[in-house]
Amino acid sequence: MKTISAASPLGKTAFLALRNAMSAYYPVSEQTWQEFTGICELLSVEKNQFLYQQGQLPNSFAFVYSGLFRLFIADEKGNEYNKMFFDENTFPGSMVALLKGQVSRFAIEALEDSLVVTINFNGFRRLLAAKEDLKMYHIHYLEQNWLIAKEAREVALVQEEALARYLRFLAEYPKLESRLPQYHIASHLGITATQLSRIRKQLVDE
Repeated sequence: MKTISAASPLGKTAFLALRNAMSAYYPVSEQTWQEFTGICELLSVEKNQFLYQQGQLPNSFAFVYSGLFRLFIADEKGNEYNKMFFDENTFPGSMVALLKGQVSRFAIEALEDSLVVTINFNGFRRLLAAKEDLKMYHIHYLEQNWLIAKEAREVALVQEEALARYLRFLAEYPKLESRLPQYHIASHLGITATQLSRIRKQLVDE
């Protein structure tokens, strides 16, 4: 991974995208934004590089300016399960590990050459305690992404058949099917690549 200057044209564009993404949940003041950018760093991540490793202690989370990542867990036999995908304007991170100060159970890997803004977690927590506007942003973000969306995903995993889970995937990630290998999508759905191929054929035949 390589660091890119925030003052460069690319850096300015990436940080503007980050501010716009945050403002979609709740606007932050110029003063808060200036302090917030002080805990951030713009990085280029090559395809197949790990943004965060399973079994390591993370100290940040990230914002995806461009590119695509998967958050996955691997068991002792090497079997992998893709829990989530993160494309542009999303915030990948192992949040439970950050909150508990523990090593991450998950890994986050780049599936494409990517540009991310990493956000120091301890710095973010300090700003949360001091800045009301950042606190409101955080509340709105958590409500949308860690309560409403998480509940829907958990219900789908337990109650829905494979076809319904695939249709939900298409609705949740409408732009990702063409960017993801079939085996990554199948892993996310908890089915085999062969089963996914059959589901796709069934939809085409209908």
